[in-house]
Amino acid sequence: MRVLLVEDSIDLANAIAEHFRRDGHAVDHAETVDDARFMLMSGDPDSYDIVLLDLMLPDGFGSSVLDWLRARGSSVAVLVLTARSQVTDRVSLLDLGADDYLTKPVDFSELNARCRAVLRRKQGKSNNLTKVGDLEFDASHATVYVRGEPVPLRSRELRLLEVMLASPGALHAKGSLLEKLFDLAEEPSENAIEVYIGRLRKKLEGSNISIETVRGVGYRLNTAPGPR
Repeated sequence: MRVLLVEDSIDLANAIAEHFRRDGHAVDHAETVDDARFMLMSGDPDSYDIVLLDLMLPDGFGSSVLDWLRARGSSVAVLVLTARSQVTDRVSLLDLGADDYLTKPVDFSELNARCRAVLRRKQGKSNNLTKVGDLEFDASHATVYVRGEPVPLRSRELRLLEVMLASPGALHAKGSLLEKLFDLAEEPSENAIEVYIGRLRKKLEGSNISIETVRGVGYRLNTAPGPR
């Protein structure tokens, strides 16, 4: 999951970013409305899986970022972080296009659950389980099983698999995978994706899942043995 965190409290932002990065997620941080817009305009806004959006920012209201996104037709998930508890405030945010909200102080376990719930709705899923072939991925517990046996994956290997499981059979360009796995502060080369793909293949040996290399383009997750 790639996250854009828009939050001007450095302590809170660092805590949230570290929390997600420990689990292998990529997090970009913006402190202002202008910074958030710049990051969103630097590429495809929908390259982010979710925007965590504070409302009170030094140069304006976070709601203006939400309005700006929806006016441009972006469907990126937006979860508002707010200290406001009034029902009318929450209703206005949802009507403006927010997918959910979480009141401060933030509880990390609830933040995780709400992010998963928002992304499930975006993907049209009813639960946290993804089954492809003989592999089962449980997003709520970050676990992978092949024919009922656990497969230990490191955090970034897990996130790479999660991206590919979201659209089995689809072609994933190396550049797109880089965007999903690494934040703007990192400067990985496409070789990093090759390394993680290699590790993932080894750990999935014995399953009926294969990762096909489409030379010069990227990778595709298949449910039957394919060329490597």
